[in-house]
Amino acid sequence: MALTVIILTRNEALHIARAIRSVKQVADRILVVDSGSTDDTVAIAHAHGADVLVHPFVTQAKQFNWALDQLPEDTDWIFRLDADEIVSPELARSLERTLPGLPATVAGASVARRISFLRRPIRWGGVFPVRITRVLRYDRGRSEDRWMDEHILLDGEAAHLDGELLDDNLNPLGWWIDKHNAYASREVVEILDVEFGFLNRDRHDAPDGQAGVKRWIKEKVYAQMPGGLRAFGYFFYRYVLRLGCLDGTAGTGFHVLQGFWYRYLVDMKLYEVKAAMKGDNLDAVSAIHKVLGIDLRGQCADTKRVFAKAP
Repeated sequence: MALTVIILTRNEALHIARAIRSVKQVADRILVVDSGSTDDTVAIAHAHGADVLVHPFVTQAKQFNWALDQLPEDTDWIFRLDADEIVSPELARSLERTLPGLPATVAGASVARRISFLRRPIRWGGVFPVRITRVLRYDRGRSEDRWMDEHILLDGEAAHLDGELLDDNLNPLGWWIDKHNAYASREVVEILDVEFGFLNRDRHDAPDGQAGVKRWIKEKVYAQMPGGLRAFGYFFYRYVLRLGCLDGTAGTGFHVLQGFWYRYLVDMKLYEVKAAMKGDNLDAVSAIHKVLGIDLRGQCADTKRVFAKAP
């Protein structure tokens, strides 16, 4: 069995060496796909034995699928790793020992992913660790084409690996705020595309397992609740009912910012875009460009299409 690890990067000099070291003993090849780093990311990746390709970034999904298309046909297993993640020793052993014995009907495998916030692993709140598909056989899976919350879809069964991925970003809190501000804009694109369909994507497929359940709850339950109010409800569920309050000071900051502030920010950005659609008589794509600064015209199948206006 040969294992190729794919890591997508941009200005990850703080993390890339640590990520590579965590899989060095089990990976036969480490492929870093960089999207224009201005720091030492590429040099550090080369120094630690990784192959590096450079490709312009649009979305995580498109970047990962492009990376898959660059692999030779004799590639066996692929593991997607974020630059700020660490593979636990138990997960590394599971990759090495479990994958070779899996039957051909198994197209990939899920792993447990936990988040560390301000150097503290989040253990409460009912949402971590979450199982996500990160391992796939060559030509047996791809990332779904989404602007946010994308998952790998498999052509076959999924196995489960022991151990954990730890998302442990070492950047300061201001960096986290900026990143989630950008994430909120991308999530608004996803919400509006569900309503107006301007990206013309096939939405019939959905992730399996825990990720699929969370997607269903998010789209069929959470999305039907009143904007803004649902953020309060979600925070109460995580912080009180699922005991997120036990995660200490850092954990409280995480549950407030990620469980409430981020969700409320998405709702307010959605409100702002729809207000622009109605008040300025704009289609969804034009309003997104005006309010969020995201130009989707090159992402739409027919750029001359007249998009629906908000009622």
